[in-house]
Amino acid sequence: MGIDLGTANVVVYQKGKGIVVDEPSVVAYRKSLNSKDEIIAIGMRAKEMIGKTPQSIVTLRPLKHGVIANFDVTEAMLQYYIRKINGDRRLFAHPRVVVSVPACVTEVERKAVIDACLGGGAKEAYIIEEPLAAALGAGLPIHEPKGSMVINIGGGTTEVAVLSLGGIVESSSLRVAGDDIDEAIIELLRQSFKMCIGEATAEEIKIALGSACPLDEEPSTEVRGRDLSNGLPKSLTITSSDVRVALEPMIKRIEETVRETLERTSPELVRDIVERGIILTGGGAMLKGLPKRLSSSLNIPVMCADQPLYAVAIGIGKVLSELERMKRILISV
Repeated sequence: MGIDLGTANVVVYQKGKGIVVDEPSVVAYRKSLNSKDEIIAIGMRAKEMIGKTPQSIVTLRPLKHGVIANFDVTEAMLQYYIRKINGDRRLFAHPRVVVSVPACVTEVERKAVIDACLGGGAKEAYIIEEPLAAALGAGLPIHEPKGSMVINIGGGTTEVAVLSLGGIVESSSLRVAGDDIDEAIIELLRQSFKMCIGEATAEEIKIALGSACPLDEEPSTEVRGRDLSNGLPKSLTITSSDVRVALEPMIKRIEETVRETLERTSPELVRDIVERGIILTGGGAMLKGLPKRLSSSLNIPVMCADQPLYAVAIGIGKVLSELERMKRILISV
């Protein structure tokens, strides 16, 4: 099985079946003073509890910026998904697992992911770098002696990579991604409208109104939250142009990161990239107008992958189908 262990979502690919799990990377547990904390919900059920729990229950994301922030909770989450895929009758089955991690993570962070998988019930565990998996999932011919470029915008990190001959030639990682967009929207409402909203509301606004360039029709939506001046409920209407102002600094940072990566890339590979274009993957790739904005500023065609959310998981699936041959692009710790 393959696991796209993301900061925002866990996507599990099972060989022969395709994508079988797509759940938020959220765990809810009940704190205990005398014994081990009791996990009460994982995935969507846990996400629905965010901001609504009593003091005895904690909801958290065990991954931050693509790396493990809470090892025990991550191990429990992986164990839950491995058992869920195997089913109750195959409780003692130990699958071989391929997990994606950002290209920027350290050896220690990679080992933590491997250990969490083995502790969760895997027989063998391998690491694949997210840009490689995303490029495979997007259908790029990364094994050819030609340059390809992918921008993977996830929940915790944005990774820019140039690939050729089955490996990463140049890469840059930026800890600005989907979660930071949510935080920027929360701060926009706080500073400009004196309203306090939660993570779930910010995510809904991002999906409904988020854009990287002016749109033909600027949509709007009603937002409900708490008035910071008197603490009472408040509702107001904001437009996509309001949200775009908050997102502008992050989009500029992504543009700068792509430029810096291209500056370090050999001219021959840059020529290939200009011919083929740049592929966007990850949930952030679905931000309205982002391909158009990047294409205009970089002077290179930019396209969104067919299934940007699942590009990494699909890429891992291609590795699973030829695991022995593909082991040369995997990392074992």
